Amino acid sequence: MPPPLRAAAPFAIAYRPTTDDDLPFLAALYASTRAEEVAVTGWPEDIQRQFLAQQFEAQHRHYRAHYPDAEWLVVERGGEPVGRLYLEQWSGELRIIDIALMPQARGLGLGAAMLEDILEQARHKGSGVSIHVEKNNPAMRLYRRLGFVPVADKGVYDLLLWSGEPAGA
Repeated sequence: MPPPLRAAAPFAIAYRPTTDDDLPFLAALYASTRAEEVAVTGWPEDIQRQFLAQQFEAQHRHYRAHYPDAEWLVVERGGEPVGRLYLEQWSGELRIIDIALMPQARGLGLGAAMLEDILEQARHKGSGVSIHVEKNNPAMRLYRRLGFVPVADKGVYDLLLWSGEPAGA
């Protein structure tokens, strides 16, 4: 089920299944996505690290329990891990459980290219694509530009749905 690598190919992106050996990388990736948020607590750095490690473990267990048929992928660029992509195919819908990149891989167009490939895959299958996105996530603009629309308010998250129509269509 990995998406095709058309838009992402120029970025030397590849996907591979996660293994237990990837857990330290995945924990560091998770921490990189929450570090700014946790830093404002004023907690000592070691407490911040412990908290982020606990949150990663909780998220990891939750994802595995609630998405039993998902595909858990490590995103590599030039052979080095730079992100994760978790997907689950449902009847008529592809759920992006999580998509995240390390700080050095953000803002380069990789995420947009990966999403374009996911949307191409869904278009080919005739399915929608959904994802939960935090309301203040800077990537929200990208999702909207690609044609995702909010369909449910989930507190700090919006459930977004893409149904095959580009923004403004």
